Parts: sequence; structure tokens; C-alpha cells
Amino acid sequence: MDVTTLYSIGELSRRTGLSVRTIRFYSDSGVVAPTTRSPAGYRLYDLDALLRLELVRTLRELGIDLPMIRRVLDRELSVAEVAAAHADAVDVQIRMLQLRRSVLRVVAGRGSSPEETRLMHRLTQLSGEERRRLIDDFMDGTFGTVDADPAAMAMVRAATPDLPDDPTGEQVAAWVELAELVGDEDFRARMRRTALRQAAGRPLDIEREAGEELMGFARQKVAEAREAGIDPLSSRAAPVIDDLVHRFAEALARTPGGEFRHWLAQRFEEAHDPVVDRYWRLVWIVNGWQVVPNLIPVYPWLTQALRSDIAA
Repeated sequence: MDVTTLYSIGELSRRTGLSVRTIRFYSDSGVVAPTTRSPAGYRLYDLDALLRLELVRTLRELGIDLPMIRRVLDRELSVAEVAAAHADAVDVQIRMLQLRRSVLRVVAGRGSSPEETRLMHRLTQLSGEERRRLIDDFMDGTFGTVDADPAAMAMVRAATPDLPDDPTGEQVAAWVELAELVGDEDFRARMRRTALRQAAGRPLDIEREAGEELMGFARQKVAEAREAGIDPLSSRAAPVIDDLVHRFAEALARTPGGEFRHWLAQRFEEAHDPVVDRYWRLVWIVNGWQVVPNLIPVYPWLTQALRSDIAA
């Protein structure tokens, strides 16, 4: 084969594996124009046209569209530039497919309703930038007031939830719950109150009144109960709670009855809003952070056990 050889569409089809119809389409659209025509008016192509056609076939197989291919053939873009741009686009498609797969696994595992399935799909289809904007809106709506504490906002922003490209089913479910939670105005108010108190490092009234020694003892006993796997709503929690109630009643000069238990539960409940605690648990899951038992607050367990004892 030399540079003077001319090929018909049929010969190009045999050499490239492309159909005659496809080659004719590329020719009509100007992607691979004929070099000349035969006396009978049939299109003929030279070696350069054959090489262009082979490049077109390769780029099309990689999923690159014709306008982009035309720019490559016209030397407006290099193959390397097109490949890099297309690789980025494929990366986005892969991430979306991974998210879709995770949503399907959650739906299959939970037997989600059509409404829940649509919600999960809509929230996980958000781009990374849109997800960040959702959290930024939550931050601004929660801490964007004149009296907002910068330290509180910094504390919450330092643990910004970020859904990974290939999330687990648990992470998808956590992200959907988190996305709904951050849009709730009541939750924003509760988060603001809790974060302000935590950022300021202010102790609870009950902590000041009971004293450091008793509070340390209470934390130790509750931590031991949690590590032993004792459910705060079970009968196994009763001896722990009975002992602590009597110790707090003695320290505060109160009668250790049902009314005091209710009062004590309210005081400890101020430390950890259960909805805010749920937010932090969801953030841990979405970010793939390991749950460290020592960092899980002991007051929610204590509050649950106190209230369970009251109800009993």
C-alpha cells in the first residue's frame, strides 16, 4: 500500500471493519471527506483518509462524540487533551453508577417503598458540589446569625459529612437521613444550642452541684455498664442506677424517689440532645470513621436508664 493508492468505500469497509453506511455517514458529515471521485462519480479515498477513518473508529469506540473528534482531526485539540477530558467524564459516570448501585442495594436490603426509593435516588444523585452546598446551607442557617459563636461553627464544620464515591449501603442510608435532618429548622435550633454550650465548655448545673468526684464515678460506672453490653432499658441496669441515684441524692440533700429520678434525668438530658447525638452518629457513618467507644457520651445511657426506671 502506497500514498498514491485510492480506495473505494467498499475497500475502506473491509480494511477498517466499519460498515459502508457508517463510512458514508462520516464522509457526508465532513469527518472523513473523499480525496476525489472516479469518472463514474464514486468516492475515492487516499491513505491519509484511511488513517483518519481508523482514528475516528478508535475514538468512537472510546465514547468520544463526533464534534470532539472533528476538532482532533482539524488539529484544534490533541488526542491527549481529548483523552484526558474524556477520562474525567468517565470518572463522573463511574461515581454515579457506584452511587446507583449502593442505592439499589439499600432498596433491596430494606424493602424500601417507592417514595423512599425516589428520595434516596434524588439525594444521592446530587453532585459533590451540590452535597457541599447542602451542608453549607445548613451551616449558614444554623450559625449564620449575628450572635453565632465562631468556635461552635468551626467545631461542626471540622466534621463535615462527605459521602464517598463508592459508598456502602449503610453510608447511603445515613446520608439520606442526614440530608433530611439538616433541612429541619427545629433540628438547627437544637444543634445551635448544643454546639454553643459545648464550644464554650460550660459544665452542666448538675455537674457543678454534684462535684467532680461524684461525676467521675458516675461516668466510670456508666462506661463499665456500656462496655458490658448492658441495655439501659433492661433490668440489668437497675442496680447501677439505684446506686447512682442514692449517691446523687446524698450529695444534693434530696430524697431518692421517683420525683428525684425524673429531675435527675432532666438535668443529664441537657448535656446531650438525642437528635444532635444522632446527627454526629450519622456523620461518623457517612465519613467512614471508626466509632470510638470512649468518645460516645455516657449521659444518653444514663438518661434512658433513669427514665426506664421511672416508667417501671
